[in-house]
Amino acid sequence: MCIVALAWQLFEDKPLVLLSNRDEFLQRPTRALHEWQLPNGQKIIAGQDAQAGGTWLGIDPEHGRWGVILNYREIIKDKPVFATSRGQLILDYLSSEWSPLAFARQIDLPCYDGFNLVIGDRQQAVLLNNKGHGIEVLAKGLYVLSNGQPNKAWFKTEKLRRRVRQELLPLLAGHEDWQTANWKNVAFEILQDREQAPITQLPDTGLGMESELALSSIFIPPNRLDKLLGSRYGTRVSSLLTITNTGFDMQEKNLENDTIIRITPDVNAT
Repeated sequence: MCIVALAWQLFEDKPLVLLSNRDEFLQRPTRALHEWQLPNGQKIIAGQDAQAGGTWLGIDPEHGRWGVILNYREIIKDKPVFATSRGQLILDYLSSEWSPLAFARQIDLPCYDGFNLVIGDRQQAVLLNNKGHGIEVLAKGLYVLSNGQPNKAWFKTEKLRRRVRQELLPLLAGHEDWQTANWKNVAFEILQDREQAPITQLPDTGLGMESELALSSIFIPPNRLDKLLGSRYGTRVSSLLTITNTGFDMQEKNLENDTIIRITPDVNAT
């Protein structure tokens, strides 16, 4: 399970500011943020799910194209096994020449497990959900998504929306050097918010109350679900992605060893 906030077209010099937590089983093999080459020769920057081969968040640095995907949380009896990983959608988009909207329209939605997908470039961003929401071209604004319907308010999405709006957007809009220099520290701090939802505000996705409660915070400590799942699960990485008019800046914070990887060619990135 994951969560993402996108400030889309809110700042003249930054078409996109994105914050993301990736939640996953700790034993699932993963490669950290790095530059890698797709089969068609396209170079991208992303972490990689070493088990299925896809990614949850990635960019094409040459063209300013980007994408992020989140699982849709539901319990389905006798659920079919899909041949293609949802994380492959990000790779397919980044390696294509389609516009975000054109790519979204050609996806064969029933061929994938449930997902919320956002893809874009510097001019257009598109949200796609294969559980009834359909395709939405995003107007400028602040968007927060997790593992339910995009227009469904969960405690964690509204908490993240409120904190980004109150604590982060004013820094990004600030004209003082100290404000723009400190916004990433604030963003990473927001992504580590561990407050759980009140029982009355838990979603019902079929997991049961204990699991819903454990998953209800922005950041999920890796030991919180040990007894429920019999395996370590939680927030593995926090990511910040900024697409500027001239380049990009991408950072990934690994919560297992508290290291930060930063990749940017943008000399003006802050």
